[in-house]
Amino acid sequence: MERKITEFLVKWKNDRIKKPLLIYGPKQVGKTYSVLDFGKKYYKNTVYFNTDNNKEIIDLFKKDKVPERIIMNLGIMSGETIMENDTLIILDNVNNNEIVKAIKLFSEKYASYNIIMLTSRREKLKEFKGEELQFKSMSSMDFEEFLWAKEEKNLAGLIRESFKKKRTCPFHQVALELFTEYLIVGGMPEVVDAYIKGKSDYFLDSIKGKIIDTYKREFLNAKNLIDVERCEKVFDSIPLQLKKTNKKFQYGVLGEGRRAKEFEDSIEFLVTNQMVYRSYKIMEAKSPLSSCREKDSFKLYLNDVGLLGYMMHLTRKDIMTSDKIRETLYENFIAKTLAELSCPMYYYQSEGKAELSFVVQNRMGKIIPIELATIKNSKAKSLSVFMKKFLCLEAYRITENNFSSKKEVRYLPVYAIFCLDEILS
Repeated sequence: MERKITEFLVKWKNDRIKKPLLIYGPKQVGKTYSVLDFGKKYYKNTVYFNTDNNKEIIDLFKKDKVPERIIMNLGIMSGETIMENDTLIILDNVNNNEIVKAIKLFSEKYASYNIIMLTSRREKLKEFKGEELQFKSMSSMDFEEFLWAKEEKNLAGLIRESFKKKRTCPFHQVALELFTEYLIVGGMPEVVDAYIKGKSDYFLDSIKGKIIDTYKREFLNAKNLIDVERCEKVFDSIPLQLKKTNKKFQYGVLGEGRRAKEFEDSIEFLVTNQMVYRSYKIMEAKSPLSSCREKDSFKLYLNDVGLLGYMMHLTRKDIMTSDKIRETLYENFIAKTLAELSCPMYYYQSEGKAELSFVVQNRMGKIIPIELATIKNSKAKSLSVFMKKFLCLEAYRITENNFSSKKEVRYLPVYAIFCLDEILS
């Protein structure tokens, strides 16, 4: 299946001053498959090493800090000839700092050796940091990639064209129906592949369950043993948190008498490793938005809408007939999309009743409010109140309707959120 990261990888390969690349992201989002597929298509040969608990390769990098000898030994271990510019070297499940230290040696004089490292442990990036490496995040498939997998690339192009030219999408209803399928399936590549092959919803659920079990095994990497249990409590509570009218994360859902201090580390672990996304509350909107956040008031979202539906035990009928359920899934989907654009998220709540789903800031510093307007709250005044109060000249209202505009507000169909990469990234 075609992924957006491939375009990035091609540019990386053709960069004359490229550095070793470290791709990070949660397990099961397709990192290994995408990089192996890239190697197959763009290199004469590929050598792959799984470094997880691989004492032989860890010892190699620990003992040897001479690039020529490292390449020679990797060639011996793989049984392949490693050629400059023509061989892709993949080091998977990199969690050991000794490996990274050795690979940093390839950033200048030996940049002709093409090396990609993969890790699901984003918290290790603090140890791995350095100008000698290039970093790239990867997540599950967004709706545009889902359309590509469905062989609906023309429709994806029409959606982008409608966004750019500010006109209605001629196949709006088709796109909305396919988006409903995405809400059911989600964006985990293994699940999408099974769906494309015509597997049943029960089969898809079995894969989702396996992915969640994989995530829970990742909790074992938390700093303290007590945080393993706390990570699970936080993770399992998210569907209940998002079902509430007030979606602010409440520790009482985790059990009577629970306090924020008990769960700080576990929440940080989940957020850092991209298993959940966090949106902070703000009551003011000035640049930078980070200066306005209320540290103890936030919402948490799952990193895949399909996993959320599975954890909420939703059926296809639930999603297609319940406005409230779709609203919850829409909100999680928007959060996922914004987070994957490396866009810190906030939500606005005034001292009164006004609440705005999302507020973000683009690279130019412009503050942009985004309101999720469902059937029930389609006439909500929160967006106009926010714009007037904080002098915003650009805003987006997300609905189930087609593209349209009204003064400074652009109305986007919920399936077109991926187009916001053009203004936010």
